[in-house]
Amino acid sequence: MIHIVGGGLAGSEAAFQITNAGYEVVLHEMRPFISTGVHETGDFAELVCSNSLKSMDLKNASGILKQELKDLGSCVIDVAYKHSIPGGKALVVDRESFSKEITKMIESNSKIKVDRSEITEIPEDKDLWIVATGPATSDKLYSWITEKFGKSAHFFDAVAPIVDFKTIDMSKVFFGNRYDEEGKDYINCPMDEGEYTYFTENLVNAEVLPIDGFDKKLLFSRCQPIEEIARSGVDSMRFGPMRPVGLKKDGKRPYAVVQLRRDNYAGSLYNIVGFQTRLKWPEQDRIFSMIPGLQDVKIVRYGVMHANVYIEPFKITDEFFRARSVPNLYFAGQITGVEGYLESIASGLYVAMNVVRTIERKEPFRLPHDTMIGALV
Repeated sequence: MIHIVGGGLAGSEAAFQITNAGYEVVLHEMRPFISTGVHETGDFAELVCSNSLKSMDLKNASGILKQELKDLGSCVIDVAYKHSIPGGKALVVDRESFSKEITKMIESNSKIKVDRSEITEIPEDKDLWIVATGPATSDKLYSWITEKFGKSAHFFDAVAPIVDFKTIDMSKVFFGNRYDEEGKDYINCPMDEGEYTYFTENLVNAEVLPIDGFDKKLLFSRCQPIEEIARSGVDSMRFGPMRPVGLKKDGKRPYAVVQLRRDNYAGSLYNIVGFQTRLKWPEQDRIFSMIPGLQDVKIVRYGVMHANVYIEPFKITDEFFRARSVPNLYFAGQITGVEGYLESIASGLYVAMNVVRTIERKEPFRLPHDTMIGALV
């Protein structure tokens, strides 16, 4: 029997690939009965952070990675395209309908047995195990991993708020995509210099939630809290998530812009792009209401910060992500150190391919290094 621990993007993709090859799996997912602290549902492949899977442009690394996943028969990426919503050149999905379809596909698959319990250790038996528990691996399983393989690592990640569209003052904002004034995919909240300065001063002095073991040096550079970006320099936000380049209102470029991206099909929810934060919740209400158009906004999901754990695969696994000291155990997804939705899907697909080859007594397959997935794994 093949066991997959974790029903995120990597675990779901691995389950589909293995069952499509004709084999049965047990998919262990402790949610919703045991919470991770960052997930909100018990659905499979829940998107915790952004609802963007990055660029679809084939001149872009993310676009090429998507194409390779499609060429290799990724089920998860197919569902993502099916549930895409307007987002400029990016593949943006309705996070709820996307994960609900993945969940329906898994629960209706006769070759997948779903086990809603926590796995705290991996037995060394004849079964094959794939650990794809992601950055929010449970404390008990993480303790077993560190006891078995030695100390692992972590960094700090954060989530941006989602707001209710009906509470946005549309008289103070405008629709538009970067470099495309006719685009309607983003809501733009323009600021003049005075508004930007006032917002920045309040943001850097706002109260934040204390995080155990928090260390600024361990912040993920592409997902830094907005308040930390602001503290790094007065213009940092204007050259980062609030950059006004390519955006015009009444023919003029604003001093700074806060962008909101649609989060669902209905357009009833929008997320504040690049505004990951660990501000206390009352402070999020206070600070973000200083953004033009958001003075009366209702936040339906607050930003939070969490630690992302991962193993050091070069020390623990071979090139196929099989544990050197436990030959029936594989690792896949973000727990291996890959970062991002697409990268997690690719990791789950790659590991599943080689688990199938192991069952069939074939030599493991290494993807060429001149492919996106081959270079990634």
